[in-house]
Order: sequence, then C-alpha cells, then structure tokens
Amino acid sequence: MADRAIITTEDRALSAGQSETNPAAVYLASLRPTGRATMRSTLEKVADLVGMPLDVLPWPQLQYEHVAALRTKLAEQYKPATVNKYLCAIRGVMRAAWRLGQIDAEQYQRIADVKGVTGSTLPAGRGLDSGEVKGLMEACSNDPTPTGARDAAIISMGYAGGLRRAEIASLDVSNILGDDGEAITIKVVKGKRNKERMVYLDNGARLALLDWLAIRGDEPGALFWSGRRGGHLVRGQRLTGQAIGDILTKRAEIGGVEPCTPHDLRRSFVSDLLESGVDISTVANMAGHESVETTRRYDRRGEQAKKRAAKTLHVPYRRRMV
Repeated sequence: MADRAIITTEDRALSAGQSETNPAAVYLASLRPTGRATMRSTLEKVADLVGMPLDVLPWPQLQYEHVAALRTKLAEQYKPATVNKYLCAIRGVMRAAWRLGQIDAEQYQRIADVKGVTGSTLPAGRGLDSGEVKGLMEACSNDPTPTGARDAAIISMGYAGGLRRAEIASLDVSNILGDDGEAITIKVVKGKRNKERMVYLDNGARLALLDWLAIRGDEPGALFWSGRRGGHLVRGQRLTGQAIGDILTKRAEIGGVEPCTPHDLRRSFVSDLLESGVDISTVANMAGHESVETTRRYDRRGEQAKKRAAKTLHVPYRRRMV
C-alpha cells in the first residue's frame, strides 16, 4: 500500500474541523462510553499505518484497495480476532461517511465487502474454580469494614449473576425489583439500546447482597458506592467500571487467587452453568447474549472436558522391558 498516495493537501479539510462532519468522530460518538476508548485506539493504529493523525485523516478518500492492503498488513502482525476488530472499526467510520453524504453507496459497499480474517486462537481469559471463588469471598468476609460487604456483593453479581462490570457499576437501588425469600430479582439494562433482562441472585449471592443493603440503606441512587482508605464509603458516589476491576484485583491478592478480571467471573458464570447441565439457550438468555455462539465462546470447560474425554479411550499397550 502506498501509505501517503491517498492523502492530498486539499483533502485534509474534509476531516479536520467540526466533529459533526468528521466520520471518525461521528462513529465514535455513536458507541457506548465503555467501548469508545478501545475503538479510538483502534482507529489511531489504522491512521498510523496510513501515515497521518486520526483527527485529520480524510476517510472519504479510502478505497477498497487501501482497506484490503491494510487487512494484509494487520494480518501480518495480529491474531484474526484483532484484525477483524480493526476492520469493524473501519467499516463503522465509512458507514458514517456514507450517511454524512461524503461517499456514495458503491464505495461504502466495496469497503464493507473486504472480508474478515479467518482462523481460531485459544480463547482469552479464564474460568475460576470453586476454590478460587471461595478465596475471593473469604477475602471479603474477613474484612469487617463496609467495603468488605460491598465487595462480596459485587463479586456475587459478577459470578452468580454474570453481570459485566459496566452493568454492575450502572445499577441503582431501583433496579432491585424484589426478594421472594429464595431469590432477589434484579433488572439489568445494557447499553444505548436499553436492552433489559432479569437476573436472579439465589443462595449465598442473595445473602451477600442483603448484607450490603443492610449497611447501605434504602436511599435512592447508585447501588454500589465508591470507597476510601480504611474501608469508608462515599455516600451516593457511584463506583466506576475501572474501580470494580481494581476491587477484584485486590480481593484476589488477599485471597491467594491467581489474577482475574470481572469478565473472568462472567466466563465462570457461563461455564459453571453449562457444567451443571443448564441448556445453552437458557444460559445465553441469563448472560444477555443475542446468540448462543457468543455463549459458546465464553465456555471455559473445553480443556478439562477434553482431558476427561481422553480418559475414556484405551490403547492396549504394554511398556517395553528395559
């Protein structure tokens, strides 16, 4: 790819200036805040490969052959999933350019036709075993401060409810719809499309949330408050998604658990439900997945299941006498 051949001086103004006419800015503004930083970083890498800063790159000059060349260059450096993320970002920007009237439908369709990279890699993240979940909860139970109760409820939400960190951070007290004595019902709202699902916390997860609510009280607002040194809470101040990740890192260290992320709790939620015999369609609904294929990608039982299956095959071989 001739990196600078598509850039001309008179085209710089096409992307510079007001953000409402910059297709990259329009695309990024359409994303949820939790994904915006990631995709901006992705687009900055694309702009770097082209040889210009993101904010002045004239996206409407991008043609099919340029995107195809970018795909080839990216495939030399990254795994298929990462390359496809870059291509998704490019398509998003070019769709915005088309909607802004900066390119025609034919140009956009040709770029959209650049196929993703196929291939498979080992899944990211990991699942936690029962001992690790116990270690996390004990690290919270052994903390007599209010943050101990708060963190136990947060970890319960991630593991027993399968909530994403952003979903946990966005919960208000009003999202708790009731407690029938067996399970607490929580309404979870995801993303800009306001997709709703019901989550049920049973047994120990229910008890952890009840203990936190006894400390927090029933005043309206954020369900989980941020904390300060010494285990003190800042009343009414909502936790961030980053803070939830930091909480899990801290509790894992205290509990002697290998490093893990909030999404590892979610992976464990999916894997353990499937291991217990819950059908994959129900698990997908509980996790808020639109497709069972997404749910399959969360399943971290794979290697252990293959090890168990290998034990069922017998080869009648006798060791040689040395």
